[in-house]
Amino acid sequence: MRCDRPRQLQAGFTIVELLVVVAITALLLALLVPAISRARDRALISQSTSNLRNLGAANEHYAADWNGRQWTSCPDDAGLAYGHCGIYLNQVACPPQQFIGWDTFGVWGYFLGSTGRCSQFGWPEACYNWITYVPMQFGSEANPGGANAFGSFRMPGVMSFSNYLNGRFYDPVLYAPKDGVVLGEISHYFTSPAQFTFDGLAYEDSSYCFSPAAMWDPKVFGRNGPALDGNSFTYPTQLPAAYRSPSASRCRHPSLKTRMIEHNWLQNTPDSPINPNFVGGKTPWFFNHGYNSAPACLFYDGHVELVGCQRAQQAEQRAGKLWARNTPFWTAGYYGNQSYDFLVNTSFHILTSEGIEGRDMLGAEG
Repeated sequence: MRCDRPRQLQAGFTIVELLVVVAITALLLALLVPAISRARDRALISQSTSNLRNLGAANEHYAADWNGRQWTSCPDDAGLAYGHCGIYLNQVACPPQQFIGWDTFGVWGYFLGSTGRCSQFGWPEACYNWITYVPMQFGSEANPGGANAFGSFRMPGVMSFSNYLNGRFYDPVLYAPKDGVVLGEISHYFTSPAQFTFDGLAYEDSSYCFSPAAMWDPKVFGRNGPALDGNSFTYPTQLPAAYRSPSASRCRHPSLKTRMIEHNWLQNTPDSPINPNFVGGKTPWFFNHGYNSAPACLFYDGHVELVGCQRAQQAEQRAGKLWARNTPFWTAGYYGNQSYDFLVNTSFHILTSEGIEGRDMLGAEG
């Protein structure tokens, strides 16, 4: 006779136990997801600051080749022609052309055309590309409407500077990893072996920009009296030496003057990355469009840190007007009318009073 053992019943979870497990899992996720998000954010910021350090090294290498000069695309003697491209080409010289890079189709660049002293070369395009040579286009006192808040300060990817990096316009070192709007347009170019690539779909300049105020002779943003009153701007067209980019050694406050900066608002961003105040629906918010914005900045002494717009405004409360209000962009400053909130009011880095000899921040000593 065979006697089978009784089968053992398998233990299961009760509903209460399952609810406890679910609750614990949800709690762990609630704790871990923000921590993971913060860690990822720190990693992206770290990559951007690393990019800026590489850009700082490129600036130093450029200076070593050019007797301490800062990078510039603008002819030193453009003031002899009152900063006017046509007059310069006809009466002074044909400047080095603004090359972007080579690909299988040939050379790409912002050419000034084949007129005047440039006629022997047969370059295409025309003087409308002059805007990519001067640090920032302010127009003239007779024609302030000719101002355009663009210029070579936005273009560290051109060959005369990118050759001190990896020699490519679309290189990851020139683009901040949190600059999602820009990267969404051009990141597919990163894998191209060419110096420059354009498929007719998108074009974006670097995430980082120079300080245009610091690229002019300091007299352009030089103070007009003992106090910093915001009236520190003189049209470059009035100063023959204005277009000569000063050496970095002229920086009086290297630990307080920004050299390069994340141009777009990448830290503490609003919900939408697109600024609806611009036509076209593709322009992101700029670094000075929000009171909580804190762009990564490279200073003239080589250090990199996040600098908040709040800190820049507090510095002005202590020291006076650290950026010029009398440029053609007036009291609103650099696209200030397109800001996200009414608290922010700064154009530090862009319109710095006294230019390279001024400062954007204050230290502990004030």
